[in-house]
Amino acid sequence: MDVVFLVVGGLGVLVLALSLLLGDLFHFDVDHPDAGGLFSLPAIAGFIGAFGFGAAIVSALGVPGGSAVAALCGIAAAFPTAWFATRLARMAMNMRTDATPTQRDMIGTIGVVVTPISVNGFGEVRISLGGQPVKLSARADHPIALGARVLVVEATSSTSVIVEETPL
Repeated sequence: MDVVFLVVGGLGVLVLALSLLLGDLFHFDVDHPDAGGLFSLPAIAGFIGAFGFGAAIVSALGVPGGSAVAALCGIAAAFPTAWFATRLARMAMNMRTDATPTQRDMIGTIGVVVTPISVNGFGEVRISLGGQPVKLSARADHPIALGARVLVVEATSSTSVIVEETPL
């Protein structure tokens, strides 16, 4: 009977892996009030996996009562695991994130010239956007040397800006 319980536990892990890899294809939550709760895919997969593996552990330990006691212990392990999986899934879905930086966010940013800007030509600058370094094509009214500090005055595209040199 240990093998049957292990197969059931493996099925729970397989369902969870498929839900992570294939995303929304296997959702049962079509207008159901408990869609994000007890009947969500993470909860079902957690329940099946914990039931199978919990029952297999108890069965392998040779607890008196055989398969019936192993199944009851598997169910006892399955409910808290399903609840925990539901809570984790809710926390992941409701996690606050920062807004995606836009072109407008580049304006007013201080940067450094990483490829010199020639007369009426392009060079490259590095700015910090959303806490990440970003290298952009840059244009200026006059030449700007390598390492000079610049201010972004206009964002002509998501990868190109117009800059002015600023004092250190």
